[in-house]
Amino acid sequence: MEKALELRNVSIVRDGRYILRSVDLDIFKGENVAVIGPNGSGKTTLIKLLRGDIHPYYDEDSPATMRIFGMERWNLFDVRGRMGVVSMDLQNMFRSDTKVYEVICSGFFNSLDVFRNHTVTDEMVSKVHSCAMMMGIDDLLTRDIENLSLGEMRRALIARAMVTDPDLLVLDEPMTGLDIVMKSKFRAMFDILIEKGVSIVMITHELTDIPASVRRVVMIRDGEVFADGDKDELLTDGKISDLYGEPIKVECANGIYRMHLADDVIQ
Repeated sequence: MEKALELRNVSIVRDGRYILRSVDLDIFKGENVAVIGPNGSGKTTLIKLLRGDIHPYYDEDSPATMRIFGMERWNLFDVRGRMGVVSMDLQNMFRSDTKVYEVICSGFFNSLDVFRNHTVTDEMVSKVHSCAMMMGIDDLLTRDIENLSLGEMRRALIARAMVTDPDLLVLDEPMTGLDIVMKSKFRAMFDILIEKGVSIVMITHELTDIPASVRRVVMIRDGEVFADGDKDELLTDGKISDLYGEPIKVECANGIYRMHLADDVIQ
């Protein structure tokens, strides 16, 4: 099976501090994975590695290997055509008067709008409409994004990521700021995408974000892979308490996991 990502002994160093340290990780094409861990654990840096935005720290005595879709050297535009990324950072980069249509269409060009030097084909227009329809926002294509709800904007960004039919959809904290009802709708939407054959890697610190159909969990703590395996084996009181450094209770209902501090009382 082809690997979407292969990391061996990969480290990232910033200002003399390790953000990621000696990470070994394989993610296969067609696999669905949730990457979880506390804030500041290195999850966002892992996203940048996935995107090819940053390269591993070079150490002669301890060489690292990183391959994206089997390539040690890659063209950034090609990688981004095969990998769709949805993140809060991206959401904040668009001008407020950008139309939803332009947000989605910009996915073809890896840009933040559709500019005069871009050639938009009839096939692209059709794909924009089909992805918008898949996300349930086809009636919003002419609306400025400043007039969207948070959930609508996230759907637009997911549609943007889907226009190139990527091999991998990377979701960086996709449900941050959404209410409990919208989170439930997003989980159901991701389950549908997975059923349609979309491969998802979700980065989150909330267990409730993880769709029922995502089975594999990778835990990141202090820049290192703390655990990697099936979620039923890892999403336990003991493992989650160790991951977050606090006594935590984990509960599961209908395939959705939730956690709370052991001393907290759930209302």
